[in-house]
Amino acid sequence: MNAADTAFVLISAALVMFMTPGLALFYGGMVRSKNVLATIMQSFILLGLVSIIWAVCGYSLAFGTDQGGIIGSLEYLFLNGVGMEAGPFSETIPHLAFMIFQCMFAVITPALITGAFAERMKFGGFLVFTTLWILVVYAPMAHWVWGKGWMAEMGALDFAGGAVVHMSSAAAALAATVVMGKRKGHGSTAFIPHNLPMTVLGAGILWFGWFGFNAGSALAADGFAANAFVTTHMAAAAAALAWILMEKLHSGKATTLGAASGAVAGLVAITPAAGYVTVMPAIIIGLGGGVFCFLGVLLKGKLGYDDSLDVVGVHGVGGTWGAIATGLFASINKTTGLFYGNPSQLWIQLASVAATWAFCFIASLILFKLVDATVGLRANAEEQDRGMDLSEHNETAYQA
Repeated sequence: MNAADTAFVLISAALVMFMTPGLALFYGGMVRSKNVLATIMQSFILLGLVSIIWAVCGYSLAFGTDQGGIIGSLEYLFLNGVGMEAGPFSETIPHLAFMIFQCMFAVITPALITGAFAERMKFGGFLVFTTLWILVVYAPMAHWVWGKGWMAEMGALDFAGGAVVHMSSAAAALAATVVMGKRKGHGSTAFIPHNLPMTVLGAGILWFGWFGFNAGSALAADGFAANAFVTTHMAAAAAALAWILMEKLHSGKATTLGAASGAVAGLVAITPAAGYVTVMPAIIIGLGGGVFCFLGVLLKGKLGYDDSLDVVGVHGVGGTWGAIATGLFASINKTTGLFYGNPSQLWIQLASVAATWAFCFIASLILFKLVDATVGLRANAEEQDRGMDLSEHNETAYQA
């Protein structure tokens, strides 16, 4: 084993862990003040819930020995056999280091979904849904792509989670809007972000943590990690600029929320490609992320669904574009895309995108309907008027 690699992966795991509180602030600032604590809680509590699920059985389902390309075995149940020795996915770091790094990915992915149903989901229903979703959706997706499952065998490229994290959460977010419907007052009430400085702080923490998310996925302190670090930063920078340019062209003003959203869109878009493309293509991917995700958010209004904090527009569109762009621009790390003489990679990426959206949307739709029919998902009109902070947690974020 290698001490530098181990230290790098453990630090990267800590950075990814910090992203979940960062996401809580990013989302929390965008809701109304009566819902800020409930929104933050939906992200923060997952550090507890998902971590325990991961240790008990989630890690084994995702990274246990492949069973027919679909799911992992139960050999690592309760982390049996996951210790200080090297594991099957890296010869230079302890198995425990790989496990905890992947745990932080599992934590933040369902947290991303919460932006879609912000200001209207019951806390109990949320916990039940998340437990089922990690086992039924996330663990299989992680296995398919990173656990030597069928997508990996097909040759699909997803360096740090375009499909596993972003498209999966966006598909679930879209399913949530179908099952739960719109917030009370949607279309007639102005839902104005209550604290944009909080949102910008959250975006900054996400940008910072994303270096662990992407560079850490190299699983070694090497040149590929350095490349992923730089491509991540440049894509985010390009997307922030592209988004505010689109805002200026569309409405005449560049906004702070737009700059923050654009940066996140670029981070999402580069995630599947970070370790497979060089810096200049990464800038192009970031520019595309800023433009396409801005248009994706506008499309929400035309289609009429209530994705409260634009999970589909940012993570769905950005993750999809990033996966396709990987098939276009891949040129390093033993990979090539269309523009480097390998058109088949693009078709593989398109197939993986279609499969991810179909599986994650249908499975999430079934889970939402199941939980709604048993525990209940949606807060009633009176609870929404009072605010989710009081109705679900008997707290207020700010004293009058």
